[in-house]
Amino acid sequence: MLLAAAGLAVPLALASGGSAQAATDSHHKCPTNKGRIACVDLTRQISWIQDGKRITYGPVHIRSGRKGFVTRTGLKRIYLRDKDHMSTLYDVRMPYSQFFDGGEAFHAIAGSVYSPPGSHGCVNMRVRDAKAYWQRLRTGDAVFIYGRKPGT
Repeated sequence: MLLAAAGLAVPLALASGGSAQAATDSHHKCPTNKGRIACVDLTRQISWIQDGKRITYGPVHIRSGRKGFVTRTGLKRIYLRDKDHMSTLYDVRMPYSQFFDGGEAFHAIAGSVYSPPGSHGCVNMRVRDAKAYWQRLRTGDAVFIYGRKPGT
């Protein structure tokens, strides 16, 4: 089954098997020498967790920063985790927050990850995916973000 994300078709069945490596990192941009790492492809609006070359979760659909609030790229580290975070800046709940760059974090949203215009730089996820990331990642784990969200 295919679902369009940012104008690109991404197989949904990959979270449970299949050729995850081919679907997630076809251009080999996410490092494989960092151990456990969360990878974010802004161009395709997907993310996954890998350990070396082995995909351990995902890919999942995400929503990243909107125009004027683009999600910053590069190699980061998770430095703060807060399961029940509340943003004082935007007055919004951010369940399963894992911060990796300033105020940017992986976190769950109540709405759809497909709703425009996007976040204020965070990597938004469905609740089940944010919870899975929470269970699999730890403080100090690497995060690698690359690409550019279409339209930003």
